[in-house]
Amino acid sequence: MNELMKKLNSLPLLDESVAGNTVFEWLSALAVALAVFLVMRLSVTLLRGRLQRFAKRTRTSLDDVLVQTLGSTKNTFLLLISAFVGSLTLQMKPTTTEMLRAALIVVVIIQATIWANRAVASWMENERSARSESDPGTVTTLQGISYVVRVLIWSGGLLLVLDNLGVDVTALVAGLGIGGIAGALALQNVLGDLLAALSITLDKPFINGDFVIVGDYLGTVEHIGLKTTRIRSLSGEQLIFSNSDLLSSRIRNYKRMQERRIVFSFGVTYQTSPETLRVIPDMVREIISDLERTRFDRAHFKEFGDSAYLFEVVYYVLEPDYNLYMDIQQQINLAICERFAERGIEIAYPTRTLYFGAPVDLHVGRDDVRASQTRS
Repeated sequence: MNELMKKLNSLPLLDESVAGNTVFEWLSALAVALAVFLVMRLSVTLLRGRLQRFAKRTRTSLDDVLVQTLGSTKNTFLLLISAFVGSLTLQMKPTTTEMLRAALIVVVIIQATIWANRAVASWMENERSARSESDPGTVTTLQGISYVVRVLIWSGGLLLVLDNLGVDVTALVAGLGIGGIAGALALQNVLGDLLAALSITLDKPFINGDFVIVGDYLGTVEHIGLKTTRIRSLSGEQLIFSNSDLLSSRIRNYKRMQERRIVFSFGVTYQTSPETLRVIPDMVREIISDLERTRFDRAHFKEFGDSAYLFEVVYYVLEPDYNLYMDIQQQINLAICERFAERGIEIAYPTRTLYFGAPVDLHVGRDDVRASQTRS
């Protein structure tokens, strides 16, 4: 090795000066930079491989996030660090050294921003895959939070880069604040929808997959966007609501119903005896209590209708499924018809009875009037 160095030093070309350093010194700096780059690239690859093997044996998501974060290390970042280390072996002007140092700081800030952004994105992906079925509401919230955090990360990184480049960040932030106020006034409807989207994400009045009723419209929530929310109606078309309008409406979320309260009425004819009227509530209670996934509440002779004695029944279906409710209501209706048929009870329908009395002799009445007028 010493002999090789002596031979290289003896070459006349290597002694020539270029930008204050000999060609040999430039080659030496290049060799140092290349060695540093290879060492760093190999270290990152080996560390990522070890973490990846370790992550496969654990259930935590932190090591997975670290693996993906290391994978976002850019070769440009490593090359610039290597070039800066190699430049330390050269004789350079102070201004050049300061420029290289500032460039290095900028590159480090950018790479750190990329790492932070990748870590948040990886964590979000892991949480989404883990909770997509068990807790979709939390996934929706995490999506909104991760979006805000990533915007803040890139904003902070940009401000740090500008500050290191000599830009007056204070004046820039003040100018952006004034411009932001003017933009907010001009785009208040859009910003209102954006804030409403953030409110929906954090407060979770509904999530994807919920069946909701908004005013006269009903359907299943398909997508919650930054400006609009899309709902698939029962008839098949897609309903698009502005987020701000949606939050100002009265929303009925049927997906979160734990049980369904049912109220229905029926009537029996006025020819039904009082003794039969007394047993009808008990009869209905037996019918409902014998059914599974129901809870009887009450049954009463409610009022006298225009053409029937009216009864009101209240019970609960212990599951929110609408098809199940219709199946149970059908069973109740059929059982009531069967029981009433066995006891000879008639279910009423709208009827009207007209009663005719004895006819009135109008001629007799007129003669009496004329006689009274003559006497007067």
